[in-house]
Amino acid sequence: MALIPFDDRDGFIWWDGKLIPWREAKLHVLSHGLHYASAVFEGVRAYGGNIFKRDAHTDRLIASGQILGFDIPFTAAQINQACEDVLKANNLTDAYLRPLAWRGTEQLSVSAQNTKIHLMVACWEWPNLFGADRLKGVRLGIADWRRPHPQTAPTASKAAGLYMIGTLSKHKAEAEGYNDALMYTWDGLVAEATGANLFFVKDGKLHTPIPDCFLDGITRKTVISLAKARGIEVIERHIKPEEMASFGEAFLTGTAAEITPVRQIGPDLHYAPSSVTETLLADYEALVLMAPEEVAKRAA
Repeated sequence: MALIPFDDRDGFIWWDGKLIPWREAKLHVLSHGLHYASAVFEGVRAYGGNIFKRDAHTDRLIASGQILGFDIPFTAAQINQACEDVLKANNLTDAYLRPLAWRGTEQLSVSAQNTKIHLMVACWEWPNLFGADRLKGVRLGIADWRRPHPQTAPTASKAAGLYMIGTLSKHKAEAEGYNDALMYTWDGLVAEATGANLFFVKDGKLHTPIPDCFLDGITRKTVISLAKARGIEVIERHIKPEEMASFGEAFLTGTAAEITPVRQIGPDLHYAPSSVTETLLADYEALVLMAPEEVAKRAA
């Protein structure tokens, strides 16, 4: 199937306060964000016209910018409205939204205090990251790259630069026939996939790595809340690689991945989605279709 380049599509993109035609959303090649990864972003989904966990994503976007040393020149309310406007302008109800904030062209050096901060929001149709067959379970290779120590990178932010090792790891995994890659922490513990958090199931309980050097995902938090509402015990802890053989189920969580079962990690570890994964998947699919006020009530 031929790829449709992202710079040659119909529609509208919200850019620094206004909607502009999609093809006019051009970035200069000497933008600081391109050269030095001084950019933060979000991945958001809309279901049935409602943007799921919109406020949480906007708050994290603003916080990520602050971690990278800049303030986005729009309020949370303005960013929320931008998301609503771009969804409507593109006549979409079920879509993926991508807000992105970055440093501009005023300076091109490591020091860039005087750069203008830009913000754009785009949206497009994008089904689950792993496609229609994801319920069969995905296969994860083992990445060579590791999630960095939080004193060496801004790991609490959704910063563009942190995804470089994810891209490298996923490309290698795909070349080896896997769907994605499992990444370890800097000290060799189980972390996550290249862009999604990881859960395991053992004896009816959920086990998930502590996000102390990688992103504490919004979908991850949602799944933990759904599990607790079901009376499923959730254990957040450090997980050693050798422990993975003791679990019966595994799944990924993320805005792009939603909830995706894992059927294999590396050449030897195999899992089968069962009652816990299936229950949480059904609860999540029901939750995302609820009105925002009902979602907020359930999260309270």
